[in-house]
Amino acid sequence: MNLDMGFIIILIPFLIAFLAVAIFTPFIRRILLNANITDNPIVSEHSHKQGTPTMGGLAILLGMLFILSIYSSNKILVISVALMLVAAIVGLLDDLLGLRTKEFQKVVRNITNQAVELGRLTLKPGEEARVATPKAKKELDKLVNQNKVDVIREVPIKSEIKEREKILSQILVSLVLVASGAIPFTLSGFQFGLLAIPIAIIGVVGAINAVNLIDGMDGLAAGVMGIASLACAIFSILTGRWDVSVVFMALAGLCFGFLVHNKIPASIFMGDTGAFALGGVYAAAAILGNLIPFAVVAITVPILSVIISLMHRSGIIKLPVEPLHHTLHYKGLSEGKIVALYWLATLIICLVALIIYQLF
Repeated sequence: MNLDMGFIIILIPFLIAFLAVAIFTPFIRRILLNANITDNPIVSEHSHKQGTPTMGGLAILLGMLFILSIYSSNKILVISVALMLVAAIVGLLDDLLGLRTKEFQKVVRNITNQAVELGRLTLKPGEEARVATPKAKKELDKLVNQNKVDVIREVPIKSEIKEREKILSQILVSLVLVASGAIPFTLSGFQFGLLAIPIAIIGVVGAINAVNLIDGMDGLAAGVMGIASLACAIFSILTGRWDVSVVFMALAGLCFGFLVHNKIPASIFMGDTGAFALGGVYAAAAILGNLIPFAVVAITVPILSVIISLMHRSGIIKLPVEPLHHTLHYKGLSEGKIVALYWLATLIICLVALIIYQLF
C-alpha cells in the first residue's frame, strides 16, 4: 500500500471514532444526570465539580463497538475490543460502588504560625489537609486541644474495591487476552515462550492502573491517551502494521472525541469505566501488535506518576497529596497548566521516540 494513500485511508477510523463519541457523549450524559450518577470530589479544590456526571466511559465503549461493527474482520481489533468490554464492565462496577459513601473525613487547617505535623504530612501555617490515615486520626484530638489545628469541614469518601480485589479483577480482565491464544511468544525480536503470558498480564494490569491514576483532572487522561495512541498508530504505519494502526487510530479518535466534552471545564467524567477501558484496549493492541517498547515509552508520563505514587506509599518520598497531579495543584499550579504540562510532555516524548526510530 502506498504510504501517503495509507495515511489518508487510516484517518477514516479516527474520524468515525471521533464523531461517534462526540455525538454519543451528550446522550450518555443526559442519562447519567437523570439517574443522578454524578461525582462527589474529595479534593477541596475540586468541590465546584460536584454534580458532574461520571461513568462517561460508556460513550467511549459505544464508540469502539461502533468501530468494531465496521472493521469486524480485523482480528486484533476484535480481541482488543473484547478485552476493553470486560475492562469497562469491571470499571463500571467500581464506579457503581463509588456512589456509596464509606465515611466522612475531617478537613483541618493549621491555625498556628508554625509548621504542624499531622500523620505523614507537615502542614504549613494556613494549610489544609484531610485527616485520612490512622496515624493522623489518632493525633487529631490532641492537636485540636492544643489549638494547633481547626476542623473546618468534612468530606465524603466513596466506597472502593480493596486494592487486592482491584488488582485481582484486572488480572481477570487480562485473561481475555490469554484465552484468545493470540499473544505472540516473540516480543520485540526476543523469544519469550510461555513467559510472554505473564508479561501480557502485567502489561494489561499496569496500563489500566496508569490510566486510572491520571484520571483526576479535566481532560488529563483523555488527552494523554489520545496523544499516545496517535503516536502508536503512526509507529504502526511506519512499521507496516496497518491492522494495528486501525486500532490505535480508532482509540485516538475516541479520546479526542470524548475530550470535546471532557476538556476544562468538563461536563462529564470518564470514571473507572472509561479509564479501565482505555488502559485495557491500549495494552491489548500494543501486545498483539508487538510494539510494547514504543507503547510503554508513549505513556511514560502515566507510568512515572504510578512510580511516584508507589514511592510515596512505600515511604521513600512524601507527597502532600497523592497522586502527583494533585500535589502540583496543591503547590499552586492551576489545573489547566497541569493538564497542558502532561499533554506537552507526552507529545514531546512521543515525537522524540518517533524521530529516534526514523533515524536508527
